[in-house]
Amino acid sequence: MKRGKRYAEAAKTVDRAVLYDSPVAISLVKKNASAKFDETIEAHIRTGCDGRHADQQIRGAVVLPHGTGKTVRILVFAKGPKADEAQAAGADFIGAEELIPKIQNEGWLDFDVVVATPDMMGVVGRLGRVLGPKGLMPNPKAGTVTMDVTKAINDIKAGKVEYRLDKTNIIHVPVGKASFTEEQLADNFQTLVDAISKAKPSSLKGAYLKSVTLTSTMGPGVKLNVAKLMN
Repeated sequence: MKRGKRYAEAAKTVDRAVLYDSPVAISLVKKNASAKFDETIEAHIRTGCDGRHADQQIRGAVVLPHGTGKTVRILVFAKGPKADEAQAAGADFIGAEELIPKIQNEGWLDFDVVVATPDMMGVVGRLGRVLGPKGLMPNPKAGTVTMDVTKAINDIKAGKVEYRLDKTNIIHVPVGKASFTEEQLADNFQTLVDAISKAKPSSLKGAYLKSVTLTSTMGPGVKLNVAKLMN
């Protein structure tokens, strides 16, 4: 993959042989986020888990103290009083069965998170093939299948992020924007690391976090000293 001049210059500031302490890594990533837009800062965490085993699956959610810097559009599947509650809590879209053809046939996906009350999961399940591959399927572990739609909406708008293993057993999570202060990014990142540390499967043998890299949308990755993170 060919990289531009800006990337090449930024890459010179990062020593690939060094495992950085998180404050230095955050400072480097922030400095190297020099695009004309507000780049997202992401953590990529390679685990020693094997997601093919149910007891080594990792999935959960955590509210970042300073949010993600992104405006999140929320779709809620609910009926009756719960639909009214979702409206009052500030959901962007609310509906039930009538949304199925819109999403399935018209390809409507103008939302970032889907919340559903448990009684609506039969309806939402019919959208599994569309929502599943995009990581949009509501899940009780992520707090997106719930009767407390107000709390779910408030948490998401406050900066709740979901973490889970991809097919290569890596977790990818945004921890903020380049415009955040180093302190805000450090708080968010540590909150995420603490949550993932607590989610360690008891059946796992060997190293849990194999490598942790911080990167911005357009910048080079910076590897962190995992041993220091876990202390």
